[in-house]
Order: sequence, then structure tokens, then C-alpha cells
Amino acid sequence: MVQVKEILTKALKKLVYDPLKIILKSRRGTFGLIIVLFFTLMATVGPLIVRYDPSTVNLSEALQPPSLKHPLGTDWFGRDILAMLIIGSQDVLFVSFVTALITTSVATFIGILSGYMGGKVDSALVAVTDIVLTIPGFPLLIVIASVLRTSNPILLAAILSITAWAPLSRAIRSQTLSLREREFVEMAKCLGMPSIHIIFSEILPNIMPYIIINGIFAFTGAIYAQVGLFMLGLAPYKSQNWGVMLNLAVNYAGAVFSIRQASLLAPAICIILLQVGLVFLSGSLEEVFNPRLRSG
Repeated sequence: MVQVKEILTKALKKLVYDPLKIILKSRRGTFGLIIVLFFTLMATVGPLIVRYDPSTVNLSEALQPPSLKHPLGTDWFGRDILAMLIIGSQDVLFVSFVTALITTSVATFIGILSGYMGGKVDSALVAVTDIVLTIPGFPLLIVIASVLRTSNPILLAAILSITAWAPLSRAIRSQTLSLREREFVEMAKCLGMPSIHIIFSEILPNIMPYIIINGIFAFTGAIYAQVGLFMLGLAPYKSQNWGVMLNLAVNYAGAVFSIRQASLLAPAICIILLQVGLVFLSGSLEEVFNPRLRSG
């Protein structure tokens, strides 16, 4: 029992305490962590507290300025802008997370398999990756989204990641090609270790930090892509999203500049803040994974 407790303590220190200590040493890292935690709580706990129905229309309270009742005011349908931001964050973060997960998983699988196996397998996978790289990503998303018109978050995430995996796959392949020539991989082969063991125990742990950092970048790219689709009206409005708020602000605000400004700025500032937080956090995570980048 004592040994189990010591093992858990060491694991907690290595996986949580030490990385958190490195992140908090940096102002950028601390700022990024606070922002990411804030939006995470907004998307997970916020909807449980607000319990707001975005479909509710109350024209008697339309276009209200900021007040104690409505801190960010109301839109032209009398809906509370702050409540819509909180409800909309749930879809934005969930779809972006699933997109990043699909993108990094596909890129890791194809990149490692291509780099480690070599030969015809490598040639075939490289050819597929090169073809995907030549396809313009966002125009393809526009075509697919306009045809499917889906609001299913999983399917939308799959659409967003349809071409996003290719650049990361090429980068992971390059690193795998380098790692498979290292002494510890050659020794594992000499000992008769199976390929699955070599991939998951020798190669994957060495490139996992790179995958995590690029997973954060995939997350930020997914935010821009999905908000862009909703902003252009290429996804159904029944799915609450910051992009829907931007689209409606542009189309319905009319000449009421002050209200239009509030409706546009609220989701736009949230998107900018979340992007800044993720970029700052990724910079600190590089120091966590690469000791040579640490100062002092």
C-alpha cells in the first residue's frame, strides 16, 4: 500500500506538479493557462449555471444596452449576449477539441507508419499525403459543409479535419525516419522486439511532445475554421456557435451601430482571447517538454 502511494505521488509530481511549476514561472504561460482554464470552465460549468435557451425571443427587451440584468446587453431578438456567449462556447470548444483529436490521431498513425515501415507502404502513404496537401483546405470545407449542412458536432469535426492532418503527418514522418536510425531503436530490433512495441514504446514517446504542441495548433485552427463556416452561413443555425452570433450580427443589426458593435465585438474578443491563451500556453509547454529551452 505504501509503495502504491509512493508511485502515485511520484507520477503526480512528474505529470502535474513539475509541468505546472514550469508554466507558472513564465508570465506568458501563467496568462495562457488562466485564459484556457477560464474558457474551459465557461464551456463546462457555465451552461449548467446559466441554463439559458438561445431560441427564446423577447422583443420587448430587444437591443437593450449593457446593464446589471444584461451585462453585455441584448440582441435584436431580446436575447442576452453574455448568455449566448456562454452557451455558444460549449460547441466551439467541443468541436475544436474533437477536430484536434482526429487530426493528430490520423497524422500520427500515417506519419509513424510511413516513416517506420518504409518501402512501398511509405511511397503509397506519401503519395496520398501529397495529394491531400495540394487540395485547398477551406474551399473544400465550404463545398462539403454546404452539401451536408450538418450540425452534428462529431461529423462537423470530421469535416474540419479532412485535410488538416496532412502537414503534421509529413512532419511526424520526418521525425520517425530520424528516430528509426537511432541506437535504441536498432537495439530493440536486435533484441527481437515486435514492431508494435518499437513504435509505441520507443518512437511514439519521443515525438509525443511535438504531437501535443501541434495538437494545440490544430485546436486553434479548428476554431477559426468552424467559426468561419458558421459566419458564412454554411452550417445550420440551430447549432449555437460564436460564428452564428457573428453572422446574425452582420445580417440583422442594421444601422444600429452601437448594438451591432457589441454583438460583433463580444464573440470576436472571445475568439481572440482564446487564441492568445492557447499560443501562450503552447510556448510554455515547449519548455516543459524541452529542458534546453528553460531559463535558469
